[in-house]
Amino acid sequence: MKREQADRINDHLLDAWEAMDKARMAIAGLAKAERLKFNGLLHEVVSDLQDKVLLQIWEQYPDLMPPENDRAPPEICSELTWNDVNLPSSVSEGQLDEIILSLLRPQWQKVTALLTNAGKRCEQLGLPVSHGVIAARLRLLSDSDRIEGVGDLRIWGRSEVRLKD
Repeated sequence: MKREQADRINDHLLDAWEAMDKARMAIAGLAKAERLKFNGLLHEVVSDLQDKVLLQIWEQYPDLMPPENDRAPPEICSELTWNDVNLPSSVSEGQLDEIILSLLRPQWQKVTALLTNAGKRCEQLGLPVSHGVIAARLRLLSDSDRIEGVGDLRIWGRSEVRLKD
């Protein structure tokens, strides 16, 4: 493949990658069962695009590779599950749920934003609760279908939550 061809193909594929990220956001508006199905399928396509197509071009023309922060896979922010949480005696599950639910809206919002706001609310109330604990509770609420979540809620900047329809 000639350099000019690689450059043109690379540009189109990066545009496709960006379009798929927009599609991920559109998928967020689907009902939960469809959303989970399409998120999984889209993840496979994006992985194949990077691993099977773009890497072939980048191996031949490394200068076409975008900067690391533009192509790095998202990192998991917390693996903490609710089963592993030991709340301080001064904090109840109900209090934590009340804080989380009071900050949720019918519109999607990034998990990072919700965690920041919930962390501030906990601090104002003198509740010693970390973002990781709030995130673990958020995952439980989503997994138990009390709220809606899209994306991998362990990856705070790439996932969103909202009140159930």
